[in-house]
Amino acid sequence: MGDGTSNGAERPDRVALVHDFLLDLRGAERVFLAMCDIWPEADVFTAIYDPEGTEGRFEHRNVHSTFLQRLRPTSRSFRPLLPFYPAAIESLDLSGYDLVVSSSSAWAQGVICGPGTVHVCYSHNPFRYAWNDRDRTLAERRDPLSRAALRRLFHRWRQWDWIAAQRVDHYVANSRVTQGRIRSYFGRESTIVNPPVETARFKPGEPMGYHLVLSELMPHKRIDQAVHAFNRLGLPLVIAGDGPDLRRLRRIAGPTITFTGRVSDEQVARLLSGCRALIVTAVEEFGIAAVEAQAAGRPVISVAAGGARETVIEGTTGTFWNGGAGELADVVASFDTDAVDPAKCVESARRFDVSVFRRTLPREVALAVERAREEGRPERPLPPVVLPGRRLARAGLARIP
Repeated sequence: MGDGTSNGAERPDRVALVHDFLLDLRGAERVFLAMCDIWPEADVFTAIYDPEGTEGRFEHRNVHSTFLQRLRPTSRSFRPLLPFYPAAIESLDLSGYDLVVSSSSAWAQGVICGPGTVHVCYSHNPFRYAWNDRDRTLAERRDPLSRAALRRLFHRWRQWDWIAAQRVDHYVANSRVTQGRIRSYFGRESTIVNPPVETARFKPGEPMGYHLVLSELMPHKRIDQAVHAFNRLGLPLVIAGDGPDLRRLRRIAGPTITFTGRVSDEQVARLLSGCRALIVTAVEEFGIAAVEAQAAGRPVISVAAGGARETVIEGTTGTFWNGGAGELADVVASFDTDAVDPAKCVESARRFDVSVFRRTLPREVALAVERAREEGRPERPLPPVVLPGRRLARAGLARIP
């Protein structure tokens, strides 16, 4: 079978690919599409699946979902089901597979595999709201009762997540940021394979007068910092994307700020090639949009943290800023985007082309399979299922904050 594993390792007979949820096409889903190309005959598993939201990209695959599918959640309505996802992902039947490759930014790493199965997890980030973004998420809850309930849920999730992480045979991280979090939160080492970027979709064009934000509109993306900065500057800013923070952002936006909503791939390419620079306000684990901007010959003005430190070259393909909206406004006003060489931006983006991903990920998976079969795998602990009202099965894990 064409499973994509090579380098001399024995080829698994049956491969399963697992993703958290398939409801729309964001960065993680595009990475998963590339994984599906690597293993074209693999079965696909996910908690919930929306063929329309994913633009039919997975309709030719054998997609298995969970009991949550009966509720028909969409990208706008899936979040209230948060407490049920660990149980849902554990319910997936992965018996009989030789290799499981999970694509996880939340719970896909928690699948339960058979004793002879090798599980390699490609981690986009440990579950953000329970780990690195927990304090901010809790602080946003003004009601003390709901805040206490959410704190308890996150505590139980962290317990489940830590145990699930111990069952993974090998981690592949999408960046140094994610690699550090896997080590800090789970005590596990990982190798790095950067996400794939379809650089050929983008071509340099004639820059227009606007700057661009290209992002899902979520509170943790800090897009309000860009809104306040461009209100202060009085310069055109285009915000492309959709999400639950849209209404709030519209309320605070001045007359020079335009919202496009969700845009197609073709529109993204046009917006990037025509912008003066891409504005990145969030600490991204990797940040595919920053690489896409460079592929379109345009520089990136990014917060000085996260994956942008790995993809943006200071003074050559962009610049960095620290602080709040005032500091961002100062950098936008002082950074000469006309001095940036589009050819150098394109060259920088090629480091992360999808062709690199297609070579390196199968190699890492093959090595993990080889190591697992040579060394054998110790018995993995089973997780306490996180369900509303159910007591934890392992009280000894209370030390996890």
